[in-house]
Amino acid sequence: ATAEVWYRLLNTGVRMPAGAGTDAMANFASLRGPVGLGRVYARSGALDYRGWLGAIKAGRTMVTNGPLVGFTLGGREVGSSIELPAGGGSLQATVWLRSIVAVDSLQIVSNGRVAFSVQLEGDRTRADARVSLPVDRSAWFTVRAFARSSRHPVLDLYPFATTSPIYVSVGGAPIRSPDDARYFVRWLDQLEPQVEAHPGWNTPAEKETVLADLRQARRFFDERSRP
Repeated sequence: ATAEVWYRLLNTGVRMPAGAGTDAMANFASLRGPVGLGRVYARSGALDYRGWLGAIKAGRTMVTNGPLVGFTLGGREVGSSIELPAGGGSLQATVWLRSIVAVDSLQIVSNGRVAFSVQLEGDRTRADARVSLPVDRSAWFTVRAFARSSRHPVLDLYPFATTSPIYVSVGGAPIRSPDDARYFVRWLDQLEPQVEAHPGWNTPAEKETVLADLRQARRFFDERSRP
């Protein structure tokens, strides 16, 4: 469900890397699994905290609760931007999977839709593939792997992994989906009255700061909702 919302954000042109974290509710009964189950890996080079944060901001990340996936497009790694001329072209994609449990699907996703499914064989714990992808409009591309049921020892509802996007601009056009922008306008229209009515603010200034952020977000998505 969170990936579907993330895809909608990406479709509005927001460049949001994949990440993971926890609010540290360590009561096991309240969680699907232990703290730290969802992890983010960032390609930062040296083991350095600032470099790691920079790699996350740049989108050189993969998130997982078990499987490991990798992806390049046109020879570029995740987080990269690729420019194509008007009319687009074809880009070579490489995909790999290594997993401690069997997965059911390994897919290239573009603008929220499956662009290519890698055929999995044997015990479905590893794969390597090369595929030529036609690109005729500006788009983002990620790779994801998942199973449709729980698989021990992954202590979650199902194994899942995804890379951050690689972004492709065709003829300089931005990535835009007015329908997805309207989705967030509707979301904010429902959220603002709830924030207005909430009784738990520390100060009126705190409440107004949050409302101002929501109104700014609504203006942003309202502008991108126009064809």
